[in-house]
Amino acid sequence: MLSAEHPLAVELAAGVHAGDQPALVALMERAGWLVHERFGSAAESRTALHIATDWPGHYPEVAATIALLVRAGAPVDGRFRGARAGHRETALHWAASADDLEAIDALVAAGADIEVDGAVLTGGTPLADAVVFGQWNAARRLVQHGARMTIWQAAALGDEGEVRRWLSEDRSDHSDVTNACWHACRSGQGSVVRLLVERGADLDWVGHEGRTPRQMGHASGDAELAAWLDR
Repeated sequence: MLSAEHPLAVELAAGVHAGDQPALVALMERAGWLVHERFGSAAESRTALHIATDWPGHYPEVAATIALLVRAGAPVDGRFRGARAGHRETALHWAASADDLEAIDALVAAGADIEVDGAVLTGGTPLADAVVFGQWNAARRLVQHGARMTIWQAAALGDEGEVRRWLSEDRSDHSDVTNACWHACRSGQGSVVRLLVERGADLDWVGHEGRTPRQMGHASGDAELAAWLDR
């Protein structure tokens, strides 16, 4: 493991964040083993691909950078390791959290597991991170790539057909329905909210962030949904 302050780690990060392909190629020729290395400390470390998808993401030429690193041997599904239990996201989780479509596409093209677990708050897939952090472009791109949705993820994205499918297959209990309603209210998905309330969702459940679905609906900025909630 290399400290993030090690000269080679600093050089790698600089090339990755600048999208400087010639510099990265030259570095790989001198120290190709870097792509297999972890950077940080025993308490917290990450891979080269995490450097490419680190917050806020959207680095220049990130797709080419990811392809170069993977060709050189970087593990596409390498895990972040943190002191907190369950802190084990892959680079795809980080790209999803940053709404970085170019990085998402490049990682999927490189073979990243779109259903890998490890999301920072839920322990779920990269789609879970995208939805939890309100990164709707990333969430929809992951679905386009074939990511499977839970009922709460489908609700947040306003996919009424998928929500109805979950309900028809009787795979969701009352708490699942209410949780899905919270996420639908947060993203202003009025038709999905109405459907879930019909199926027993509790608009006054105190959920994530200490707020109810009703409060999230008002905060969403959707005037039609707010009016319906006040009916």
